[in-house]
Parts: sequence; C-alpha cells; structure tokens
Amino acid sequence: MSCLRIFILLAWFVTALSLSADLPTALEPDKRVQSEGKGWRLEKSQVINSERPRILLIGDSILNGYARQVIKKLNGKAYIDMWVNPYHQSKNLNEVLERVLSQGPYDLVHFNVGLHGWQEGRIKKGTFIPLTRDYVKVIKSKCPKAKLIWANSTPVTEKNNVNSLDSEINPTIIEHNKMAKMVMGEMKVPINDFYGLLDKKRQLAKGDRFHWTRPAYDLLAEMVSSSILRELKQ
Repeated sequence: MSCLRIFILLAWFVTALSLSADLPTALEPDKRVQSEGKGWRLEKSQVINSERPRILLIGDSILNGYARQVIKKLNGKAYIDMWVNPYHQSKNLNEVLERVLSQGPYDLVHFNVGLHGWQEGRIKKGTFIPLTRDYVKVIKSKCPKAKLIWANSTPVTEKNNVNSLDSEINPTIIEHNKMAKMVMGEMKVPINDFYGLLDKKRQLAKGDRFHWTRPAYDLLAEMVSSSILRELKQ
C-alpha cells in the first residue's frame, strides 16, 4: 500500500472519529423499536475521487436493511454516507441534522423520518408539519446544490401476523405519511413510496411489526438506487 493511500485512510479515520465524538449519543428508550443491525451511527464512505457524487442516506433501522445493497448498486458511481438514527421530528433533530450535513457537501440527500414518532406525546399536536418543513429547510440551507428525495415510512404489521396491519400504530404512520407528502409537495421534493411498495408485499415482513426480510429490503434498495441515479442525471 502506497504512503499516499495510507495517509488518505488515516485522515478519513481521524475525521470519522472526530465526527462521532461531536454527535450526541443516539438513544431509543422504547424497547419495541430498537435498531436491527449495527445500531445508530453515522457511517462515512472513503472519498478518493472528488469528481464523484456524494450521497447521504438518512433513516432508521430500515436503512440498515437496504443500505448495503444501495452501496453495492452505486459502486463506482457515487460515494454513500449513511446516518442511521432513532430520531423523530423535533427541534433537537434539526440541530443534530445540521451537524451531520456539515460533513458534506452532498450532491443528493435521501431521507426518511417516521418509525420513531408514532408514540403519543413524542410529536406535539400541530407541530408535525412545521417541524418537517424546517427539517427540509435545514437540508436545503446546508446543501443548497443537493437534490433531495423523501422516503415515506414503511407499514407496521401485527406481531406474528404479517398479513394484517397493526391497529394501534399503523394509522399514525399513515397520517404522518400524508402530512409529510403535503410538505414534500409544497417544497417540490420527490417521494419514494416505501409504504405503497411494501404494503403490497406484507408476506415479506419479519413478524416483529417493524422490520422486513431480505427480499423486501432488496426491493427498497432497487427503488432507492434507481431514484438516485435518475435525480443525478437531471
């Protein structure tokens, strides 16, 4: 390995450590919606070619399921960073988001916020739309040249009965998706319909209410990868 390559790797590693120390520790106190996979984190790609587009994927543990496939599909075409987090719409989220986006500049941000905001009291009544609008404004402010894609939240099925939707949680997911769609329409942000895609494929749910099997994540990865390539060409 050349000295230059070693230097680049060390610089990347030090930068990643610095950022990790700067971000607050992400916690999800609700044991029903814990991370599946490596956990909450910001994972940065190693940038060698500065001419290649940089992409940031934002999401919860559903992102853990499809991110690797997206990285594989876009290998040689873009650098992919991923921020897996348990946050819901709040002023605190928007503040942390600014710090994450400072690791750019990014050419495209594919983002989702949803499965950690259905619990009563987490998002105060009447604040979902303005907080979501502010979230998009933060991205546009920190990454003014970036393309944006919103992904809505996936269905929540009954535990151990994947053919039925959870009657307690899923109605809130639907309502939040509707409000987010309104904001994205207003702010001209294209949408990846994760909900619609997997609602037709409930047999691919894992049975724990929130997570999915590999074939479902492959479907999401294909949707995400195709939409990213489409937006980058425009």
